[in-house]
Amino acid sequence: MDNRRKRKLTFFTIGLIFLLSGVEYAVILPTIWMYLQTLDAAPYFLGLALSAFSFSGLLTGPLFGHLSDRTQTSKKIILFANCFEIIGNFMYFTGYSKWLLLSSRLVAGIGTGAGSSIFGFLTRSTSPDDRATAFAAVMACRQAGLLIGPAFNIFLRLCDFHLGPFVVNKYTAPGLFMCLLWTLLQVAVILMYWDLPPLEKGKAKESLTSQSREEVEEEDRGLVEEDNDEEKPLMGSQELGGSYGSAVTANGSVVISDPAGCDSSAASQAALSPISPPPSPVPPESHSSSSPFKNFSISREFLREEIVVLLAAQFITLFNQTALETMVTPMTQKYFGYGELENSVMYCLCGVEVIAGFLFVRWLSQRVADRVVLAVGLIICNISGVWCLIFLANPLGGFPWQLTEFIIGVFLQVLGLPFVAVAQVSLFSKITSEKTQGFSQGVRRSVGGLATILGPLWAGGLTENMYIMMGVMMGLLALLTMMLAFSYNRLVAPATEEQVDDSDNCG
Repeated sequence: MDNRRKRKLTFFTIGLIFLLSGVEYAVILPTIWMYLQTLDAAPYFLGLALSAFSFSGLLTGPLFGHLSDRTQTSKKIILFANCFEIIGNFMYFTGYSKWLLLSSRLVAGIGTGAGSSIFGFLTRSTSPDDRATAFAAVMACRQAGLLIGPAFNIFLRLCDFHLGPFVVNKYTAPGLFMCLLWTLLQVAVILMYWDLPPLEKGKAKESLTSQSREEVEEEDRGLVEEDNDEEKPLMGSQELGGSYGSAVTANGSVVISDPAGCDSSAASQAALSPISPPPSPVPPESHSSSSPFKNFSISREFLREEIVVLLAAQFITLFNQTALETMVTPMTQKYFGYGELENSVMYCLCGVEVIAGFLFVRWLSQRVADRVVLAVGLIICNISGVWCLIFLANPLGGFPWQLTEFIIGVFLQVLGLPFVAVAQVSLFSKITSEKTQGFSQGVRRSVGGLATILGPLWAGGLTENMYIMMGVMMGLLALLTMMLAFSYNRLVAPATEEQVDDSDNCG
């Protein structure tokens, strides 16, 4: 099988992984609140159960990313992580007590840590220009899962039978369903996923440069042979005569000139003896065998202004999103009398909007800079925050007005998500080291995981104090807006291509 086909199948499998992560979220979230109520759980247990899933992913993300960077592989890590998804969802299916339900989300969350190694793999396998498009496509796959997940819930809610000692009903069926899907995904990863070699961005440029150098060397040798036949023995060795920009002096020594005007080690050695053996070429594998974490400093890598802004964007947007998602189910039950079917339809409609948003951002990212996309998304989030603070903290009017206010608030909140999500992950991958992308993406996802832990906990404890909950969320958005405004000029990818050109000219 050729590399092109392997690449397509590998990217397709990555899409399946994120698709299932979205399906799992969509089939469990609408019913977990009622599931906990059947187990006599207190209201705060909803926040605990949702946060437990993110907590384990927070711990395992950097670990899996670190292993991916050291081994330059991700397939075994994905297979290992998916085992926890299978076990955790089976525990969710058994559901004997609220503590087992909490433990099941904790175990299943370990599997999400593989996402850091996948994002590291995508960074190494795509060019900077195509990276935002690739990330948008992958994230759209997760949103597609969020879209079709509620459709699965429509028939899962009809389950009512026994499977041996286990009861299969509308609350336990999502766990069994996801256990089967993650098992099938293991087969797909084994058959259709390959650890592709990293994309060599300067390969074509280097090959052209070396070809031009060989042509110049041949011309130089020809000129020397015509000018002085006595110097033929000295130039007979290909290794001695094959230096770009070299000339032969009267005493028979080879002088290496520096046409680019660069201070290099080769130019500093003015003359080489004709009988001296040429230096041995450095084997290319010596660079790849060195540790990617050699001379790596966490403070130097992450305590930079632009990195802090992007991590803050990751934290604040996910904190606000998960807080609103946590309060949506109790709110719809309180004001509109929604059950699992109505909530599933609502999440389905939100999925359609988010997929459309990711497709638009995928198109937009090819035409404007990532920081522009980030700024647009943040403006939308601020509008959403103001609307929710005014109208959702204390819904006004009768049922039609309350429903309209709720729909507009949810629409605005979901609309800003694709802009911020794609822009910050694309920028983050460009301004951090490519050699340690797995670890860096693990840190980024851990920051997001911390937000998804604190968001549900914050919202779960303040369902009766909506002004405090949404006021803090709006304050965080205002802080992020100021950070983005002050650091806007620094949110650009480093000029790596110019550095490569300079090094080629100095070669």
